[in-house]
Amino acid sequence: MQSSARTVEEYLAGLAEDRRAAIAAVRQTILDNLDSGYAEGMSYGMIGYFVPHAIFPAGYHCNPRDPLPFAGLASQKNHMAVYLMGLYLDAEGAEQEWFRQRWAPSGKRLDLGKSCLRFKRLADVDLPTIGEAVRRMPADRYIALYEAGRRGRK
Repeated sequence: MQSSARTVEEYLAGLAEDRRAAIAAVRQTILDNLDSGYAEGMSYGMIGYFVPHAIFPAGYHCNPRDPLPFAGLASQKNHMAVYLMGLYLDAEGAEQEWFRQRWAPSGKRLDLGKSCLRFKRLADVDLPTIGEAVRRMPADRYIALYEAGRRGRK
């Protein structure tokens, strides 16, 4: 469900208390580990983390007016989700494999889709692994992987 909220604070205020607490905890984990090359704001109707045009002027290839998206955090109809685009940029799938291996010892069920990690409650989330995944992908590395992938598709 896309939100019409204009700010992160407005987005959070519009959530039910249980979802607000879960989203806020995941958000804090992301912020605690986020490289300074990223910014937080509303993006695609959810809380977004992106490389601003000041750092990557080309923007997102699908719509260059948009900054390059890195991660997202959303309350959907039937679940909440963390979108970690950095897990899907390397051609060999090493980041996604690392994530799966790092998550496994938590004993929590991993519901990983094509671009999202779905969860129903905060207890379902391995916050340290999410934090480490964010920390492992500083903006300069993310941009390099993004550009390499774009070159490989042309």
